[in-house]
Amino acid sequence: MSKTDGRTEIVETSERKQEAIERKHAGYNCCQAVLCAFADEMPYSEEQLFALGASFGVGMGGMEGTCGALVGAELLLGVNGGGDRPVMREARAMQRAFSEICGASLCKDLKGRDTGKALCSCDDCVRCAVDLIEPVLKKE
Repeated sequence: MSKTDGRTEIVETSERKQEAIERKHAGYNCCQAVLCAFADEMPYSEEQLFALGASFGVGMGGMEGTCGALVGAELLLGVNGGGDRPVMREARAMQRAFSEICGASLCKDLKGRDTGKALCSCDDCVRCAVDLIEPVLKKE
């Protein structure tokens, strides 16, 4: 990932990122795309993960809150290890990194709802969320 002229460009694509983007283009929302791209590594079925992410289609609260892709990554963090160990430090680091890379973490800011200037595309938000959670899950 790199930032150019205030916009984020994702320059490499892993299999996991590609799978998440394909799901996004197949009608999954951003949160569902991230969650379901990792279904093979989670203790829940893809159907359960899909349902879990259903209300985050335009971020939390209908664009008012956190980007759905970031919500998906943080849900994966919790599902993967939240019962056995504290994950708040990792979640905070993930949110900060996402904001730095994408320019914000609120959906309305990312999409430029109030300013008319989008900071990051949904595809790039999904890619970024996958980039942030994938190494965490590999450590487990």
